[in-house]
Amino acid sequence: MTSESRWKPDGWHARARIGIVVPHADVGPEAEVRAVLPSTVSVHGARLYFSAMRAGGLMDPTIPHQPVESFTAPPLLDDTVESLAASPLDAIALGFTSSAYKHGPEGEHALLERLKEPARGIPIVTTCLAAENALRALDARTLALVNPPWFDDDLDTLGARYFRDLGFDVVHHAPAGLRSGQEFVTPDALHGWIVSIAKGADAVFVAGNGQRAVGVIDALEHDLGIPILTANQVLAWNALEVVGEGAPVTDYGALFGRRLRQA
Repeated sequence: MTSESRWKPDGWHARARIGIVVPHADVGPEAEVRAVLPSTVSVHGARLYFSAMRAGGLMDPTIPHQPVESFTAPPLLDDTVESLAASPLDAIALGFTSSAYKHGPEGEHALLERLKEPARGIPIVTTCLAAENALRALDARTLALVNPPWFDDDLDTLGARYFRDLGFDVVHHAPAGLRSGQEFVTPDALHGWIVSIAKGADAVFVAGNGQRAVGVIDALEHDLGIPILTANQVLAWNALEVVGEGAPVTDYGALFGRRLRQA
């Protein structure tokens, strides 16, 4: 046995490091991003308090709008990004969908501009901007939008408006017809719901970083024959594109064969 073969991988020698900001009690976004990304990329999380989420990762049956809006307000997010940016990272991902629905595409771009200084030059990607980039990379024009069961009708309508304002034809939008609660969003249940609503769409976007979804991408693409996007999948894809890490990703959708289009 050579001296090199004695040592086991310890996570130190990642080719790229991605930080992710998530609600304080939610392990789902980190788990899904880690599942999707190749082993050459490491994931480093930071927590941001979100009052609609309780200890143990339990979500309110319907999340109130005020915490959704306050999640991206200064100074808490700015301070969190600044602290995370003190690490040797190659990109920072913001794992939150509903705040983007509230302030729209222009608000997302304004958020990126605001966070440039605390990020210390590290590129930032956000879920909904990543979803837009993914849809354009796939040449998708018509979209079925599947929001989490804990989004109310008003928040769901804002989500549809977000993508319509970008020029997409949203042929379906609704909270997933499942019992509200992260423990009830199972791959089997979510698969059945999406199959029932995807007719007429070029692509499906399963929104909500707290909604368990990456495990059904491959099966849905096989069964429906259209691209399936999810919140944490597009976040991982856009981060990989930004850092230029070319390791292949399989089993998580046709998106990973597409390149990010430069504006």
